[in-house]
Amino acid sequence: MLGAKRTMKITAQEEYGLRCALQLALVQPGGSLTIPDIAEREGLSAAYAGKLLALMRRNGLVRSVRGRSGGYALARPIEEISIAEVLRAFGSRPWHDDHCSRHAGVLEVCVHAAGCSVRSLWGSLDLIVDRLFSSITLADLVAGRLPGAGSPAGDGEMVVLSAEFAVRNDKS
Repeated sequence: MLGAKRTMKITAQEEYGLRCALQLALVQPGGSLTIPDIAEREGLSAAYAGKLLALMRRNGLVRSVRGRSGGYALARPIEEISIAEVLRAFGSRPWHDDHCSRHAGVLEVCVHAAGCSVRSLWGSLDLIVDRLFSSITLADLVAGRLPGAGSPAGDGEMVVLSAEFAVRNDKS
């Protein structure tokens, strides 16, 4: 498996929800976007964009703006909204508590239910991903940077985002 490409699965709802949040992050402070504006910019139906915004509103990430130039705006400054918060609005977690029951094979309970080392691996991965996403804000994504995530030690190394998201810890 050396050199094999690894990917983390992100649902379409999480991907488009994050993209909608980024559209709002690009709006000048005090400004807003309508559902049709966001839908058009992201190539989504207005109904789907509305559903994503409703989930973000329910989770306190966006607020509705009334009036002639109304629409939706972020509820807080982009520097205060983490990617973890946005993804959680759509139910995102790499590890789910019911993982073992979903992967029990032909049995009702996984044969490794007690003392499972694989379960601790997935729990550790969830913790690492959550810490990474919690350390990245919408402001970081707007600026195209990933602060301090380049190394497990958190040495402040900057990793620039490219078209294909990659986190590197090359010390060579």
